[in-house]
Amino acid sequence: MTENDPAPRAATGDAEARGTSPISNAIAVLRCFSVDEPLLGVTEIAARLGLHKSSASRILSTLESEDLVERDITSRRYRLGLGIIGVAGPLLADLDVRRAAYPVLRDLTETTGETSALLLWNGQEAVSVEQVPSRHQVKHTTTLGTRYATALSASVQVFLAALPPERVHALLTGGIVAYRDADDAGLTAFADRLADATARGYAVNYGETSIEEVGVSSPVHDHRGEVVAAVLVSAPRFRVSPEHLAALGEACARAAADITRRLGGNPAKGAS
Repeated sequence: MTENDPAPRAATGDAEARGTSPISNAIAVLRCFSVDEPLLGVTEIAARLGLHKSSASRILSTLESEDLVERDITSRRYRLGLGIIGVAGPLLADLDVRRAAYPVLRDLTETTGETSALLLWNGQEAVSVEQVPSRHQVKHTTTLGTRYATALSASVQVFLAALPPERVHALLTGGIVAYRDADDAGLTAFADRLADATARGYAVNYGETSIEEVGVSSPVHDHRGEVVAAVLVSAPRFRVSPEHLAALGEACARAAADITRRLGGNPAKGAS
């Protein structure tokens, strides 16, 4: 689907009356979404495709269960979900940030000896879209499409640090991003933690979400200075002393800055 072809073929008539297959209808629903119209409601989709509202709702529910679409928290309308990445892996090569990041991640893994990854933000979760595994036999890896929605995850901290404070507050207090200390004192402490991560250039998760894992993560900025991705270095905790943690973090920050430059951004401007 492109901006030049926003209207699916099934919109030319009543899809159900023509006996269009369920698979064709599901594909037509996915094709409704475009850059110009990323958010659509059930009624809009049903009218566009000539489907009964109940049929469109069932299709969307099935697609949502597979993470192919997801609901916008505010409007409750639908948008494409990052689960599509899991069934369209080759399309990842067309993501500018992924293409720019891969050689940097490869060098980062070679330099640190640990697994490096690239994550995107879907509005409430960090999603893994690229990974270069460690050469060690014992290592931490995840499958592409893995989602992180825990506040203490290093990559999630990176994305939360880039959001307005009121949005962070809503995500944490609403339980959308898991955080065990969502009272006033805990939220203040977490805000300070995010500020420290921004000033340092990387966020840290030293066995806080998994006692056996350590993670450091740094933001990637685009040419506008906006955070568009996070670089993550993860490792078994037994291999990373507190002293070595800083070296991993600094290497991660350098890699993120390199990717930022490849995207036409200014690392210094993005960090300011």
